[in-house]
Amino acid sequence: MRLTCGPSHHSTQINIMKTTTKIILGIDVGRVLIAPESSERPDTSFIGGSLEDALQTPPYEGMFEHLPGLVARFAGQACLVSKAGPRVQDKTRHWLRHHRFHERTGVPADSVHFCRERHQKAGICDRLRVTHFIDDRTDVLHHLKGVVAHRYLFGPQRRGTIVPAGVVAVAGWAEVVEAVLRDLG
Repeated sequence: MRLTCGPSHHSTQINIMKTTTKIILGIDVGRVLIAPESSERPDTSFIGGSLEDALQTPPYEGMFEHLPGLVARFAGQACLVSKAGPRVQDKTRHWLRHHRFHERTGVPADSVHFCRERHQKAGICDRLRVTHFIDDRTDVLHHLKGVVAHRYLFGPQRRGTIVPAGVVAVAGWAEVVEAVLRDLG
């Protein structure tokens, strides 16, 4: 909703969408929905592997058990926001179809958004009016400060990782659900 103030030829638009009570969940993909290769290789097989390797990459433990209920709590208002180049975007879309992600979780199939740089997630979340965001990277969550009210740092982090102020660290999907439900009241 936009309000226009003043005469039409010199109008000033004021964006008041931030005051909405609608809640929207945003979720990163790699190392949040999709499991990392191993603790020694903390990224997913999407980076260097084949499409077949990518399809065989398992979902993050507990994701399919916990995410559907969380998406239902957001009345299906959920989206994926991921930093990826064209090859990884293609593998991600295939992985989502292969694992019937949208059917199993309730996240709408048309709500997958990609960007080329991590800081660009902030613009996507602002445009989509995301109120809660789950990511495994502190730099992304830092960029979301002032854009997304509730930010969650997902999964195990490297020793010495400093959790940014206003961010809730969660070890896995059960903790994500607890933290988000606590924030929802």
